[in-house]
Amino acid sequence: MEKKENNQKLRVCVATCNRADYSKLAPIMFGIKMEPEFFELDVVVLGSHLIDDYGNTYRMIEQDDFDINTRLHTIVRGEDEAAMVESVGLALVKLPDVLNRLKPDIMIVHGDRFDALALATSAALMNIRILHIEGGEVSGTIDDSIRHAITKLAHYHVCCTRSAEQHLISMCEDHDRILLAGCPSYDKLLSAKNKDYMSIIRMWLGDDVKSKDYIVALQHPVTTDIKHSIKMFELTLDALISFNKRTLVLFPNIDAGSKEMVRVMRKKGIEHHPNFRAVKHVPFDQFIQLVAHAGCMIGNSSCGVREVGAFGTPVINLGTRQIGRETGENVLHVRDADTQDKILQALHLQFGKQYPCSKIYGDGNAVPRILKFLKSIDLQEPLQKKFCFPPVKDNISQDIDHILETLSALAVDLGGTNLRVAIVSMKGEIVKKYTQFNPKTYEERINLILQMCVEAAAEAVKLNCRILGVGISTGGRVNPREGIVLRSTKLIQEWNSVDLRTPLSDTLHLPVWVDNDGNCAALAERKFGQGKGLENFVTLITGTGIGGGIIHQHELIHGSSFCAAELGHIVVSLDGPDCSCGSHGCIEAYASGMALQREAKKLHDEDQLLVEGMSVPKDEAVGALHLIQAAKLGNAKAQSILRTAGTALGLGVVNILHTMNPSLVILSGVLASHYIHTVKDVIRQQALSSVQDVDVVVSDLVEPALLGAASMVLDYTTRRIY
Repeated sequence: MEKKENNQKLRVCVATCNRADYSKLAPIMFGIKMEPEFFELDVVVLGSHLIDDYGNTYRMIEQDDFDINTRLHTIVRGEDEAAMVESVGLALVKLPDVLNRLKPDIMIVHGDRFDALALATSAALMNIRILHIEGGEVSGTIDDSIRHAITKLAHYHVCCTRSAEQHLISMCEDHDRILLAGCPSYDKLLSAKNKDYMSIIRMWLGDDVKSKDYIVALQHPVTTDIKHSIKMFELTLDALISFNKRTLVLFPNIDAGSKEMVRVMRKKGIEHHPNFRAVKHVPFDQFIQLVAHAGCMIGNSSCGVREVGAFGTPVINLGTRQIGRETGENVLHVRDADTQDKILQALHLQFGKQYPCSKIYGDGNAVPRILKFLKSIDLQEPLQKKFCFPPVKDNISQDIDHILETLSALAVDLGGTNLRVAIVSMKGEIVKKYTQFNPKTYEERINLILQMCVEAAAEAVKLNCRILGVGISTGGRVNPREGIVLRSTKLIQEWNSVDLRTPLSDTLHLPVWVDNDGNCAALAERKFGQGKGLENFVTLITGTGIGGGIIHQHELIHGSSFCAAELGHIVVSLDGPDCSCGSHGCIEAYASGMALQREAKKLHDEDQLLVEGMSVPKDEAVGALHLIQAAKLGNAKAQSILRTAGTALGLGVVNILHTMNPSLVILSGVLASHYIHTVKDVIRQQALSSVQDVDVVVSDLVEPALLGAASMVLDYTTRRIY
């Protein structure tokens, strides 16, 4: 960049939103003020600076002898997510008038707060150059997203570490517009420690407190997991109470969840506890002395992992809010701060130690570099940003195979007998299907699943199918969030607490969904079958066992412990036959394929199964299909067994109608057509009149398990919530 002409002053607007960003901006403001021949300074104050509950910290700006050109009240109270959004909106409404009046050449914006995003957005849209301080860093929560969004709006960047500089370059920012200066606050930190500090310690913590014998606590809400961060704060306070050292607790910032954290403080009586001093704000000069001579600092503030390293003070960083920050050896991370004991143990490990001073974030000379950088800005340069994208291979042609590629899913069905994998298109067409016997051991089964999926994925390329992900349907209780089979049916051995998602995802490099076969049948009906477009319906699977799935308000119900829709275990008789679940009288004990096989064997052993026109080869096991065949050929006892089974299923459906009141019940599986008429008869006889008109139909889907497994993948790609 060309050097700016000396006879033209650069009009710089510095906007500060809170106590934290002012500590970084103040050294720059002092530097600008010291060179009036080069700069004109306008100060805009907004955000929590102007709120009494957060200390009215605009006063420290006045005490530093800066003229505040504009005060903007931009915070919508509520301290929740909606209030943060509304605060950004309010700032966007008010800032244009201010910027039109001030007409700055450049605006200096710091960090990653939601207020700063409003500032950067306003300046960018009003064609005002933006200098962003502390871009390129990585921390955690929503702050990362906001910081990187401001980076893309900013024209110039001042970063603090070599890693941050590399991140900015990786984000396609122009290397010529990036200054590696260090953190401006370090200019003050590295010259601050030798001042008279005992008077400051006594003022804030009491006359009886000694250096290195107290704790500073500063913890903020984590906006992406407010509930957990409040719980973590509660555990922190409990640990500090148990640790029994004098502690200075600063109130949290204004992010969503801060109000609840203050309630936790007051519920525990922190403001009146003899070991605690709870304050809304400490001036930065005094805060420096307090952390420099503390026995430990605890919390999740960026100050702990950045500034405190300059003094070698021990720090305990709790949770994920600063998870990506570069830190010195003085920082002990407690990522999962989920118990009081963990935090208490960390306090015992860290308290009273002295670590080497760290200069990761600065060497004390940031401000002179920043002022020199500002002087070099050429206002005659085009305002439009240019991004430095890495070279990309030119693609001047299109491939017809790519244009005609079929979006598809890999569907896996783990049955008691067979293991099936299919390529399923977006329209529900099974492009190709593979079937193998389901092995008896875990090792053989997982290896076969991986082998079949790899082969199917390779075949999909030849078939011009683009695989979007893998969906797995399996028997038993499944945690679909983690992709884990919690407990399998007795038909699939060695299949409890099995993580299916990780090995498949690692092997195929595709997203993987897993769910119970009954739920998959319901998903198949929702996307491809008779449940399409319906808000509420229930699917019952009649096969080897009895299962099902419930769709309520268009979404699948899993239940609090992933046990919803175990419809086969609705009890329809208090003294019925034993069920595989350990109870008796369940629908499954009457109407499942296993139950019919049991009854068929009894009849066969008593020579009462076979009728004229029937035979069972000696090497063939008697099963449910033989019972159905006998009933069709007039075997009265077989007909009675099927009627009893259908009645049990019908009573279960009546219970479902009375409980869920769906608009449709879909019977799926190989036995559905044999039960449908009996089920409808039972509904007419037993159900309340208000639900007797609910339609009960037989599914017309041939492969509900495979289609349901595929729908988990295909619904996600069309942004359907699952």
